[in-house]
Amino acid sequence: MQETDLFVSDAQVEELKKRGYNEDVVPKTAEKRNMNAKNYFTLWMGSVHNIPNYTAVGGFLFLGLSPINVMLALIVSSLAVSAFMVFNGRAGSKYGIPFAMHLRSTYGDLGAKLPGFLRGGVAAIAWFGLQNYAGSLALLILISKFWPGFLNIGGDFNFFGIDLPGLITFTIFWAINVLIGLGGGGVLNKFTAILNPLIYIVFGGMAIWAIRVGGGMGNILAYTPSGDSVQGYAPLLAYFIIINSVISVWAAPGASVSDFTQNATSTRDQSIGQTASLLVAYLIFALSSVAILIGGSIHFGVQEWNVLNIVNKWESVPAAALAVVVFLMTTVSTNATGNIIPAAYQLSALFPKSVDYKKGVLIASVISYVIMPWKLMENSASIFAFLNIIGAVLGPVAGVMLAHYYFVKKQKIDIDALYMDFSKDNSQNPYKGINIEAYIATIAALLISVSGQVIPALQMISNLSWLIGAALAFGIYLMLKKGKK
Repeated sequence: MQETDLFVSDAQVEELKKRGYNEDVVPKTAEKRNMNAKNYFTLWMGSVHNIPNYTAVGGFLFLGLSPINVMLALIVSSLAVSAFMVFNGRAGSKYGIPFAMHLRSTYGDLGAKLPGFLRGGVAAIAWFGLQNYAGSLALLILISKFWPGFLNIGGDFNFFGIDLPGLITFTIFWAINVLIGLGGGGVLNKFTAILNPLIYIVFGGMAIWAIRVGGGMGNILAYTPSGDSVQGYAPLLAYFIIINSVISVWAAPGASVSDFTQNATSTRDQSIGQTASLLVAYLIFALSSVAILIGGSIHFGVQEWNVLNIVNKWESVPAAALAVVVFLMTTVSTNATGNIIPAAYQLSALFPKSVDYKKGVLIASVISYVIMPWKLMENSASIFAFLNIIGAVLGPVAGVMLAHYYFVKKQKIDIDALYMDFSKDNSQNPYKGINIEAYIATIAALLISVSGQVIPALQMISNLSWLIGAALAFGIYLMLKKGKK
């Protein structure tokens, strides 16, 4: 695949800049495409280990599958995610173009605004709020370990389901992330070399502890949850629900993966690197998450779906503090670059005359606060609902992008036309305006995939929202394009 990758020259880039395109948007030249397989292998390793991911696994354990099947489903899911990331990242690695231009090549220059908003304005803001709340729970544990009385502040105070200590820590952690977003978040990239090995040291240690206190791995694998929370789905359906949820976790970065693959030295490098990264990361995550959640539940005698509740029960303050600090670092690191920054840029793109980057950060941050993200982690079912909504929103976008690039355009993009000169007549430019068929397919699939959230009889559609949304949009778009010929 490497020989088909196309590299623009410095002269071509300079010509595009004369048309008004800045450094962030123009295709990457060969000199700037410096991410090899090793770089992509380390890219996602740390992103798997975050609080919402562990919370999701806590919910998976109540679907009715055995622990070993939950682990296997996570590994299968990693292959599905890596396939999505690799194939949707092909346009970026072949042409060196970012997500914004990948969207333009599919939806048109005006049409790109809707899917861009769904990724940067809806999914990114929602994830920003959820990650902030998840991080605030870790911060609350850290403060309470050194100041136990903090948990009693405010007495019976309740603000739409959150007590005063929780509201204070959420506001503090939210403000920290807002400040980092205002600064651009670039400094966080320097943490990667330290953070990734620290993540595996801490979670590896937690898994060893859980296996020991849980009575051994055999005891953990034999564990069966009980109570009204157990769903009892058929095994195959439970597998698909897990796959859908895991892909929904990656729906936002998967949609905009060209922002990462545009830097690839070759498509082969990004394909090998991303596949190996996600597979190895989820192999380790599958073992550690299941072991920690079940081992901790056995040890403390309470079925826990939230890993922070287990950490909070530890008597060792240094051990709990170290685990919490790693959770906080992971959240801050991924939240700025993956959520608030894309959201701010998208709001700026939608309202270029009135909203700049910093105003975009503030607007997105305020919205992420008022949606009360603590409601998204109230129990093991609420995280599913959140992931299903994200899947319903972004699945259709992914389906259209894949269908357009591979089956309509046969992996061909006219770079000169894509970076149109707005001082000239672009009435015949194929990327001008709105790709109507893409819009119809996206909106129709979105309405169907989100229907399970409002119509109880269609709950199963909601449980498979990304898979159904992507498949429907893919099929509808190709049928519309075929009918137009």
